[in-house]
Amino acid sequence: MINPTILDFISYMGTTLASLFAIANPIGTIPIFYSLTSRDSRCYQIEQAQKTAINVTLILIVFLFIGSYILKFFGLSLAEIQIAGGLIVGHTAWGMVTTKQMLTQGERQEATDREDVSFAPMALPLIAGPGAIGVAISQGTQAKQLVQSLGCAAGVLLLGIIVYLCLILGKPLIDRIGQNGIGALNRIFGFLILSIAVELIAGGVTDIVKKLAPILLQS
Repeated sequence: MINPTILDFISYMGTTLASLFAIANPIGTIPIFYSLTSRDSRCYQIEQAQKTAINVTLILIVFLFIGSYILKFFGLSLAEIQIAGGLIVGHTAWGMVTTKQMLTQGERQEATDREDVSFAPMALPLIAGPGAIGVAISQGTQAKQLVQSLGCAAGVLLLGIIVYLCLILGKPLIDRIGQNGIGALNRIFGFLILSIAVELIAGGVTDIVKKLAPILLQS
């Protein structure tokens, strides 16, 4: 029989990884990465992929562990963050489903002129964007025990590894399935992310209704 602590760890790790992978969508950022680094050597592309993965991991880990303090400082509840995060995630997903560009022309030009694209725009806002940060805060706030927090952190670390692998192995994928294939994958991920957005909003609304129900019944 598996130790309940281990099951708790695996559960939080899996939930965090699944939610973040869908929202961060590292596969969808592969064409952008190779477009921005097209003039660079293969060694430099690998270095940029590594730095991007590290930046994504650090950003999400920070918000995972300080998220609850941010909520307290601004007097926000988890339900409010879930609703706000759900709206942001839904907006991102809708852009993916309708094939909206992930970067504006101005942002793309500025990024192309940059020597280092690992933090902006690759880590922020493309991979560890507002939606992913919102999920990290939500997961960190729900983790009440140390083992649960460690499970969430492990999920973020696994995402960082996946981001790195996607970016360094992405060129053959683009060559094989082409831009149309990447676009199709983006739409599939967009649909899945819309489902996550609905779940976040529904969970937040349900929690608020539960809190307000006794007050409304008394009045």
